[in-house]
Amino acid sequence: MFPAAQPDTARDVFSVSRLNAEVRDLLGATFPHIWVEGELSNLARPASGHLYFTLKDARAQVRCALFRNRNRGLGFVPEDGMQVLVRAEVSLYEARGDYQLIVDRMEAAGDGALRRAFEALKQRLAAEGLFDEASKRPLPPLPRRIGVVTSPSGAAIRDILSVLRRRFPAVPVLIYPVPVQGEGAAGRIAAAIRLADQRRDCDVLILARGGGSLEDLWAFNEEVVARAIHAARIPVVSGVGHEVDVTIADFAADRRAPTPSAAAELVVPDRDEWLARLESLESRLTRLTRQRLADAGQRLEWLAQRLQQRHPGARLRQQAQRLDELELRLQRTLRQRLHRAGQRLATLEARLHRHDPAPRLQAAQQRCHSLEGRLQRALRQTLERAGQRLATAARQLETVSPLATLERGYAIVTGPEGRILHDAREVAAGDAVEARLARGRLRCTVDAVLEDGDEC
Repeated sequence: MFPAAQPDTARDVFSVSRLNAEVRDLLGATFPHIWVEGELSNLARPASGHLYFTLKDARAQVRCALFRNRNRGLGFVPEDGMQVLVRAEVSLYEARGDYQLIVDRMEAAGDGALRRAFEALKQRLAAEGLFDEASKRPLPPLPRRIGVVTSPSGAAIRDILSVLRRRFPAVPVLIYPVPVQGEGAAGRIAAAIRLADQRRDCDVLILARGGGSLEDLWAFNEEVVARAIHAARIPVVSGVGHEVDVTIADFAADRRAPTPSAAAELVVPDRDEWLARLESLESRLTRLTRQRLADAGQRLEWLAQRLQQRHPGARLRQQAQRLDELELRLQRTLRQRLHRAGQRLATLEARLHRHDPAPRLQAAQQRCHSLEGRLQRALRQTLERAGQRLATAARQLETVSPLATLERGYAIVTGPEGRILHDAREVAAGDAVEARLARGRLRCTVDAVLEDGDEC
């Protein structure tokens, strides 16, 4: 007889479920996200929308699952025998104890190679500083000419020209025609960028093309294009593909736009916004001019009052009154002294002759007359200078008045709805327009609408 087995309390006994769960957690922690390349086989598409398949190479295979919420973004239809690149988390299917890959991204192997080349070039150029924000050039607020490097027959140039005509049609556009895909396209694009930079015919350069696959856009992922953009002295705006497309040119450019149309919106301001701002500035200038004139008028009035208060005539009157008082005191003193000291009459008469106040009074009177003349001249000069400043201010105000422009022979023309006309294409032949002159208005009928350069 064998003794009954006693329970070993030191043992940690795993259930199968616990073992599989912990192995799953261990795999997930060790291989959170990895890229795996292989051939598709045993592809299954159940009604749930999930994809189940095997990924294999010449010597091994592994089960894979791509759930429905992840497979909607696939740009191709997976098929057995297709070489693919997947990004996945290593996990374990606990019910069977099979380890598998939970895929969250799948690419065709060709795109995967391009993507790896893209990432490698991106990291290398970033390490060299080609994408540094400190080297980005600011866009001009209003370019004198815009350059566009793109295909002359593509939809991108039509979209760009349409946006520029709508937002600011006065800015000219210079097109540098290049192929935007295919062999040699990258070299042609880089050469066009260098040519535009050497000629300096443009203030800003748009690099554009429409959307496409990664392979279609590959010319804009070439190193030669990125280095040409970085070396350019004029700012470059990249508008390549759609919003989801990202190229090396986007990182090297001074500004990245999601589409060619958005790139056109970046390089020019909105004409209507500028006109509204100009009207606002004109109104502000008018208010400030009126305020300054009012302030100047108030200051002139204050100076006139101060001048009146400090007028030399008032001081002269006070001095004259003081002089009269001194004269009376002198007369009284003389009479008293003559009365008290008659015996000293001869001596006092001699002293009085030496200190006779008559010459001093005459000099004082002459000085009073001189000061009065200087005062009158100073007053006239002050009034003349004030009048000149007032006339200058009036002339300056008149120069900014729209009425002065009309006096020079110009007219303000309004259309049938009373809106001021800026472009002849806003009316058609037969429309009634009104022209406001310096004096009076003319009601006219349009015989013909001519473009610039058309002969009458």
